[in-house]
Amino acid sequence: PDRFIMTLPELTGAQRTHLRGLGQRLSDSLRIGRQGPTPALVTELNRQLDTRELVKARFESADRDERAAMIDRMAADTPCLCVGAVGRTALFYRPHPDATKRQVLA
Repeated sequence: PDRFIMTLPELTGAQRTHLRGLGQRLSDSLRIGRQGPTPALVTELNRQLDTRELVKARFESADRDERAAMIDRMAADTPCLCVGAVGRTALFYRPHPDATKRQVLA
């Protein structure tokens, strides 16, 4: 976490909508089980965000309130933005630190 001295951008509504649209075509690449966001899962989320910037996660269990708490904790621990959460899936976004390598929102 301390390797990032980057502030997360404030996204406009249009940018969030665009990211959610891209997320609809993504398959979920992370599955969060009953244990919630373990340190290994946070490490994997960081790795995936470094390579693709937009990651879709599926929660296997937990009720709505538990999922919301897990999403907030994952966004804080990673750090990244949750740009959308519907049902058991959540979409996380973090722009590449090098502006020339950004793929999702240039």
